[in-house]
Amino acid sequence: MFEKLREAFSSLTKVISEKKLSEKDLDEVLQNFQLTLLESDVAQEVVESITDSLKAEMTGLSVERSKETGSLVREKLRSIMTGIFIKARTADVFKLIDAKKQKGEPFTILFLGINGTGKTTTVAKVAYLLRQAGYSVVVAAGDTHRAGAIEQLSEHADRISVKVIAQRYGADPAAVARDGALYAKSHHVDVLLVDTAGRMQTNQNLMEEMGKIVRVVNPDFKIFIGDSLAGNDAISQAQLFNKYTGFDGAILTKTDADTKGGAALSISFTTNRPILFLGVGQEYKDLKKFDPVAFVDSLIA
Repeated sequence: MFEKLREAFSSLTKVISEKKLSEKDLDEVLQNFQLTLLESDVAQEVVESITDSLKAEMTGLSVERSKETGSLVREKLRSIMTGIFIKARTADVFKLIDAKKQKGEPFTILFLGINGTGKTTTVAKVAYLLRQAGYSVVVAAGDTHRAGAIEQLSEHADRISVKVIAQRYGADPAAVARDGALYAKSHHVDVLLVDTAGRMQTNQNLMEEMGKIVRVVNPDFKIFIGDSLAGNDAISQAQLFNKYTGFDGAILTKTDADTKGGAALSISFTTNRPILFLGVGQEYKDLKKFDPVAFVDSLIA
């Protein structure tokens, strides 16, 4: 997982450690590093921020061949990379749920993202995670456009013993979400999860639909679901949804198959929102809490 990005940082550390570099040499090394980051699906603005910060840190230092130089570079990289995630607003979903539960009200989570990212499966994984944590959960099948979406969600829900609120295909997704909210409140359910459609025929239509759901349901928390294998497409999608809906955090799917690893870094940087979980497999339990410090350490160790 994330092998290509890890190799990029390893190669940079090795080159700087093994020979004395002039400022011109450092520019050349960082230029090659930029190209490798771009090939690892790191967004252009993130690449420039990392390399500009690293150059500012390294310029003027006496870079001699030694093991200490390698350690110095790694520490500079660790500081820069960790800083990107620190700037993203953190969120403890469980604490937020507990606070709403104390008021006797359900906590509503709206899931956003285009079709094909594993959104519906991720909704089921989050439902399973919450059930394991002792919360009661109901799911609203708000994707009323994609053929088989309601059946897919219902099958997942049956397997994890969660009730689904659904209407017919073609129904207003906002009405489905509202039905879910009314059910959750009247039955004293802790958490309502709202699945949504992810059609991309036109960005405007999709964003208007998402905006309507947000107005009707007024969710407590909005989660963007991104496919880590989609690379820069995942980043542009995150920026689009954040612009129109202002999501609170992101979950990246298929990270167990992602050899590049740039999406997590880029989405946090470009949206200033935290990565909450990583999808690392097909089972319901395969949702791993994202640890930015461990992520950075795994890249530059």
